[in-house]
Amino acid sequence: MLQEYFPVLLFILVGLAIGVVPVALGWLLAPNRPDSEKLSPYECGFEAFEDARMRVDVRYYLVAILFILFDLEIAFLFPWAVVLKQIGMFGFVAMLVFLAILVVGFVYEWKKGALDWE
Repeated sequence: MLQEYFPVLLFILVGLAIGVVPVALGWLLAPNRPDSEKLSPYECGFEAFEDARMRVDVRYYLVAILFILFDLEIAFLFPWAVVLKQIGMFGFVAMLVFLAILVVGFVYEWKKGALDWE
């Protein structure tokens, strides 16, 4: 029974080795000489003046959710395009209905002002 699961076990071990060995080698072999310049803030050039847990405008989240929503819906077009000849006219009309619903949703969010920043 162990022989049947040996390829799976080998795959897991190789995956762990590929993930763990470079990190361990980097930790062991890399020079570790921190100084004040390396430990100073580097993103904006000055010390943080606000709490990192400050409130973020909800429009950022709204645009991100809308992007993910429409991006995922557009991803359905790729498998449809691959099998278009096999599904025939029914599949073509079904995708036209899907795209019509997608366009109606996009126009609705545009008219509601979900894409405006002001």
